Amino acid sequence: MALVELRNVSKIYHLGGEEIRALDDVSLDIGEGEFISIIGPSGSGKSTLMHILGCLDSPSRGTIKLDGVMIQDATPRQLATMRNRKIGFVFQFFNLLPKLNVLQNVELPMIYSGIPGRERRARALAALEAVDMANRAKHRPSQLSGGQQQRAAIARALVNNPRIVFADEPTGNLDSHTGEAILNLFRKLSTEGRTIVLVTHDPEIAAVTPRRIEIRDGRIAEKVDLTLAGLDRQIKIGGPPPPVQA
Repeated sequence: MALVELRNVSKIYHLGGEEIRALDDVSLDIGEGEFISIIGPSGSGKSTLMHILGCLDSPSRGTIKLDGVMIQDATPRQLATMRNRKIGFVFQFFNLLPKLNVLQNVELPMIYSGIPGRERRARALAALEAVDMANRAKHRPSQLSGGQQQRAAIARALVNNPRIVFADEPTGNLDSHTGEAILNLFRKLSTEGRTIVLVTHDPEIAAVTPRRIEIRDGRIAEKVDLTLAGLDRQIKIGGPPPPVQA
């Protein structure tokens, strides 16, 4: 059974009497433990798709099943609960609170879950250890490099042990060397069984994932499984594209 199942999902806006289809009849499965990318240019619908997959928005039509639960008609409160318990997010600009130290930032999702303080601290430290940031636990975001801030944000996304992690342009605010390190961290997390979805406009970023979903004009234009093509390997940002096998 797929971890996420979308069937005939559309997102429709009405502006000035005109119908705008941000998503148009999209069907998609994401399996548990998959590492995939959703790629498309600005305005293609990839962010709308991520918002719906991540329980940040609801579709106009179609059905969504996340971890066995139908959620297309969920209330905002139910969606918020689902996000907190099942989903982790990593964003381009980190979204760390500047007045809190790294440990406190990582603890935040657990505060909303009502987890006691001692357990919060232990789990936050374990998440920071997993991304090699335990030695920066007492630092504030302003005292960290961009790569360190993104690692802290990844720890925060993992701390509630989510079923799926969405990373929206996670290297877009980083230099190529640091971005490569962050992508390798996602790859490592994937090998540990995490389900990870990268959302990007950059083909070089999408190339690190074994499976790529290309979206254009609100529709899935192409699905590429690099594992089946024998191309599932580590790729450097800025390096040559993988060779095409005959």
